[in-house]
Amino acid sequence: MADQTEQGSTIEDDNKSTKSGPKSQAGSKPASRVGSGQSGKSGKSGGSKKVGDAPVPPSPTASAKDNPAADWRTMRRIIAEDPEYSLATVPRLIEICITHIVSNFENNSTILNDLLPKHKSIVLEKISTDLPLKITANLVEDEGYWKRCCKSRWQICDVAAYGNNWKQMYFERNLQQIIEHFVPESTDMTEINETLPLSANYVKKLDVKQLLPPVREAPKGPDFDDASDAGSEAGDEPECDHFNFGPILKQLPNIEELHLTYGVKDCGMNFEWNLFNFTARDCLLLAQCVAATKGLKVFRLHRSKVDDDKVRVLISHILDHPGLTELDLSHNVISDRGARAIGKFLNNHSQLVKLNLCDNDVRHSGAQAIAHALTKNTTLTDLNIRLNRLGDEGGQALCKALLKNTTLCNINMASSDLGEPTAAIFSQVVMQNTTLKSVDLSSNRLGAEGGKQIQEGMEDNTTITHMDLRLTDSGQEAEYCINQILHRNQERERESKICEPPPPSKKILPQAAHRFKPTKA
Repeated sequence: MADQTEQGSTIEDDNKSTKSGPKSQAGSKPASRVGSGQSGKSGKSGGSKKVGDAPVPPSPTASAKDNPAADWRTMRRIIAEDPEYSLATVPRLIEICITHIVSNFENNSTILNDLLPKHKSIVLEKISTDLPLKITANLVEDEGYWKRCCKSRWQICDVAAYGNNWKQMYFERNLQQIIEHFVPESTDMTEINETLPLSANYVKKLDVKQLLPPVREAPKGPDFDDASDAGSEAGDEPECDHFNFGPILKQLPNIEELHLTYGVKDCGMNFEWNLFNFTARDCLLLAQCVAATKGLKVFRLHRSKVDDDKVRVLISHILDHPGLTELDLSHNVISDRGARAIGKFLNNHSQLVKLNLCDNDVRHSGAQAIAHALTKNTTLTDLNIRLNRLGDEGGQALCKALLKNTTLCNINMASSDLGEPTAAIFSQVVMQNTTLKSVDLSSNRLGAEGGKQIQEGMEDNTTITHMDLRLTDSGQEAEYCINQILHRNQERERESKICEPPPPSKKILPQAAHRFKPTKA
């Protein structure tokens, strides 16, 4: 009974409160109006009124009405799913489109040509450098993109050696790297066949620094290591042919320079003489493809153990080459028979401008053959024959040829076993020859007498501006006097370039000059 009486009293209290609720709310409205009126009147005094000396703070109802944001209970709260979401970081529509193009560039690369230049440059800055060449080769011409590609693949990038063209550098080094790691009879030709058509228009020079031979199967047996060492030392292992450049050069219409080395880099403990063999078949195939490449201007075959027989095969194929201007056969084993073949090449109306036979085995007989060719040749300007065993007979023959030659500007005969007899004839050369500008006779035993004779001849010379006489025992006095003469010639050459008059300018007549003819009186 007590519980029922308590529940009944509770229900009566609730009914009374619901009945008095609207009245209390209605009764509160005048009070709020009064308060707001008072707050409006007292707005000049900072929204507070004074009772006596103590300031009365503004009512919360009035401040909430004047500034709804001041009451945190009435503020609208936005809760995003992403806690880092902010209106300040919402990208523009253009940025969203560019990001989509970059991420899907491999599937829709042709859209690049439809973009505005400013948007195109942004896309090229963001696309990946790992895109396949079949997409970017003929589509992207921007140098900035190819610069990023080069620096992402190679640590050292000397673009000056490639005509300051990053795209040319990338395609040349890419093809070079494929050839250097190609193993005949083992490597699949698919990569080369796919790369060549894409690289054809951009490759002008190939600088291949190693060529790998085919991989031979190791013979079975317990004593294989000993047999391998013995065969390597004896050098009687079967010859192996290297990469064939014939099909490659046919597909490179713009190729102008070909630098080759038949050998292996960084072979370490796997060294075998067979890795450095330039076989007869290699020589024949190379000679044929060089002869067929009519646009080739520079051919360099060095450090490849080229002997007399092989150089004769090469020369026989390029005798009538129409465009070859530079031939480099340095650091090989060419002797007199090979030098005679090269002399024949110089006599055969060749267009050769530079010839490098440095570090071979040319002796006086080969030097005489080259000297005979120099008396008739009218195109060669640079001859490097240092580090050969010319002797005084060969040196004298070359000097006598220089008395008749009128085109050679630079000659290098350093470390060629020359002596005083050669210096005596060379003194006549410097007196009579008017085309030589640079001479290198260093590391030869000319002696004090030979240095004095060269000094006397140089007193009448006005064209030679560089002469290297180091390690010749020619004497300090002679070297000092010769250096003074060289300095005089250098100053004279510099002044002649400064005082040289500009080329005459052609007078441009007005287009209608024929209409204004003088009338006869």
